[in-house]
Amino acid sequence: MKAVRVHTTGGPEVLQYEDVPAPEPGARQVVVKIAAAGVNFVDVYQRRGLYPVPLPFTAGQEAAGTVTQVGSGAGDVKLGDCVAYTGVLGAYAELAVVPADRLVPLPEDVSARQAAALMLQGMTAHYLATNTYPLQPGDTCLVHAAAGGVGLLLCQIAKLRGARVIGTVSTAAKAELAREAGADEVILYTERDFEEEVKRLTGGAGVQVVYDSVGQTTFAKGLNCLVRRGMMVLYGQSSGPVAPLDLQVLSQKGSLFATRPTLHHYVVTRAELLARAGEVMTWVRAGRLKLRIGGEFALAQAGEVHRQLEARRTTGKLLLIP
Repeated sequence: MKAVRVHTTGGPEVLQYEDVPAPEPGARQVVVKIAAAGVNFVDVYQRRGLYPVPLPFTAGQEAAGTVTQVGSGAGDVKLGDCVAYTGVLGAYAELAVVPADRLVPLPEDVSARQAAALMLQGMTAHYLATNTYPLQPGDTCLVHAAAGGVGLLLCQIAKLRGARVIGTVSTAAKAELAREAGADEVILYTERDFEEEVKRLTGGAGVQVVYDSVGQTTFAKGLNCLVRRGMMVLYGQSSGPVAPLDLQVLSQKGSLFATRPTLHHYVVTRAELLARAGEVMTWVRAGRLKLRIGGEFALAQAGEVHRQLEARRTTGKLLLIP
């Protein structure tokens, strides 16, 4: 079978499209024939070596498809089941071995492409807005990269919870997408200082929470956008890692909170995984949450997809199709 392998860390050129042996399931595992694999910034971090993974490895950790083999002790999973998953390496491939307890069954009216666009980013937006900082009516949040895959979903979920949303984007076209997703105000950070704009838009008060997936270039100024006892939620670092933080700064700026969450810790149990994925899929099925698939590419184009993602030339979700 074909897969995208990483033998050494580095730029997009290290993503090698090559032949590998077809996998066999072990105990409590299944083999999934991949219909679509999601591309995420965590894949970039692993490829660069920022998040170390033993080499060599097959890239990607989010996909949807059909169960073609079932190992012993795999519970009620059956051949032919349509499923999706995230958090398991090996998704940039035609076939992948996945622990049975990490699979989410797909309703008939949710396609594999929708599911592959939803699992990681949809559940990330869900836990950010409902658990990390549970948004309430009357809250105002700042969403960086508001036209990205998580950003568009986060804007929508924030509005479902009654919050006011201020988004930041790089272009006018992305600003329009953020507004369509429910952002009340959109700041073009390439033209205006987002800290000054947030203070202007909030009458100097600031926001209750900053959802920051950008990191290095936005973190310090984002702290200045928070109300007293506000929360900085750093859930990514597309511009690079944030410098070490003197915790005394949080006191000086208003007894702030800061957290660095990751999806893995919000879907630890199977019950939590099914509940979180189930609510997101229910919103999609009801039309309350709209997905934007920004592009579909052949598996062999993984390197080019990473280049576009890193250059911030993309909006919405990017998929690889084996």
